[in-house]
Amino acid sequence: MNTIIGYYSTKFGELWNLNLDDLIKEAMDGILAKTHIEKEQIDAIFFGNMLGGIVEENLLLSAHIAEQLGVHIPIYRVEGACASGGLAFQMANDYLKVHPNATVVVLGAEKMTDIGAEEVTKALASAAGEDEQSVGLTFPGVYALIAQLYLKKYNYTEEHLATVTVKNHAHGVLNENAHFRRLVTVDNVLESPYVAFPLKVLDSSPISDGAAALVLTNNTELIKKSKVAHILSSEVATDSVSIAKREKLDELKATKIAGEKAFKTAGITREDIHVMEVHDCFSIAELLAIEDLGFWKKGEGGARAKEMSTQLHSGSNLIVNTSGGLKAAGHPVGGTGIKQLGEIYLQLTEQAGERQVKNVNYGLAHNVGGSGGVAVVSILGS
Repeated sequence: MNTIIGYYSTKFGELWNLNLDDLIKEAMDGILAKTHIEKEQIDAIFFGNMLGGIVEENLLLSAHIAEQLGVHIPIYRVEGACASGGLAFQMANDYLKVHPNATVVVLGAEKMTDIGAEEVTKALASAAGEDEQSVGLTFPGVYALIAQLYLKKYNYTEEHLATVTVKNHAHGVLNENAHFRRLVTVDNVLESPYVAFPLKVLDSSPISDGAAALVLTNNTELIKKSKVAHILSSEVATDSVSIAKREKLDELKATKIAGEKAFKTAGITREDIHVMEVHDCFSIAELLAIEDLGFWKKGEGGARAKEMSTQLHSGSNLIVNTSGGLKAAGHPVGGTGIKQLGEIYLQLTEQAGERQVKNVNYGLAHNVGGSGGVAVVSILGS
């Protein structure tokens, strides 16, 4: 079975003194040191990155990695907007299915703070539909429309959304690599400025730099010597890039389809999952994710969020975004999907420290690109 045997993450945040190559090097050096493997043992590298060609004006980033390592192995750059990391992982898992006794690195990295907020927002919007781009509708605007519909349809308020942020910041305090390690209150969220009504600054994930890496292998000798999490499934689904052409505005069909496929392949039920990392680019996105993945009925999310039912030490059977999620841990878009899987790996191998969830045998990671144009759902087991 394909297996994760190690995880490394840089700090996420505004890392002014580092460029993209620096982040890649730290993550690669870190994962090799963490797993005690040599670069000669790596058969391939899968690299998730969205903005290198726009922000860095630099493509063929695979050659940068080869140059740094001094290797001539296959290196694949994978782009799927904010799901680039999750897609890189899914492709690596498929690679191992047809390459026995192989070991690969899955790397995700992004450098986003070297240009202004307006420029990076425009760059991110390149993953939106043509109709949205033509009228200047950015991703905050798209998710704001979704939030408006959701709040009105299910009779919720902005306070229900704010509780998602409060919970994820409480988790982020416990994550030494998080972009934000500070508690916030519901009042803090409600008093922060609007980005796009009803979403505020504190409803929104930040612009972050960072990199993360995993080692995947089916080499039995390496598996025997490592703390492992088994890859039970990693599934992808896509949908219309334009929100106007989707069946429903308050659900992500790609998430629903990828989730169903992932559970079927893994052979487990939702009741078996006790820890998840979901794509909370905005507070409303976490509620949609948990509903679309089938853990809550449609429309339950606001009430469940206000109860803080997915917070550490809540006594719940389902804890969500122990890393702090995109909101508090940060969102260097190419690195996010890898960080999510790394957090599940840490939980399954009991290496999560203060944020460790008890009695975890299975975990799920959910990564989204293009406001639902693509979704990757992966399930790991101990």
